[in-house]
Amino acid sequence: MKSSAAYRDAAWNSLSGNWGSAVVFTLVYFVIACIAGVIDGALALGSSVLAALLTAPVTYSYNIMFLDNQRSGKTFDVQALFEGYNDYLRITGTYLLMCVYIFLWTLLLVVPGIIKSISYSQTLYVLRDEPSLTYNGAIERSMAMMEGHKMDYFLLILSFIGWYILGIISLGIGFLWINPYVSRTMAIYYEDLKSEYENKTIA
Repeated sequence: MKSSAAYRDAAWNSLSGNWGSAVVFTLVYFVIACIAGVIDGALALGSSVLAALLTAPVTYSYNIMFLDNQRSGKTFDVQALFEGYNDYLRITGTYLLMCVYIFLWTLLLVVPGIIKSISYSQTLYVLRDEPSLTYNGAIERSMAMMEGHKMDYFLLILSFIGWYILGIISLGIGFLWINPYVSRTMAIYYEDLKSEYENKTIA
């Protein structure tokens, strides 16, 4: 696996010429998430369960778009945000199960929750590449792929701390650029992780 700086550089360079469409794509994603949050709040559910039920496929589609664009140059079409609804039960069920697991681990202590969230971090990509896997199967595949890579993934996330601070200082506007940057970085990281995992499995 490469260094955090190498992954960030690769992501930045690969977004050249795509920043405008990626930013618009991100803006629409944020708007959808906000609307779902408002609906959830208006119904006084407080648990964000409804918001998750509404937006899990959109969250999936948002992240997968950066993977597909990296692989094939698929354009950042806003309509692609809704493609996840074509496989709603599989995607939403797996996403909610993952959130429940992370929540339960976090009840023990914050650190175990963080470790498990890192272990589950590749689940959405697994759903994209392994149509036969769902629920625990996709989560377990993510855990297997992340075996021995939790620390380098944590450091990769941590390397964006300056960008996150900039996003906060900009009153959130900066996240329209930061989110695509992070999402592309994670997609590129997944590609290397998947390749390493498949080579290890074959061996």
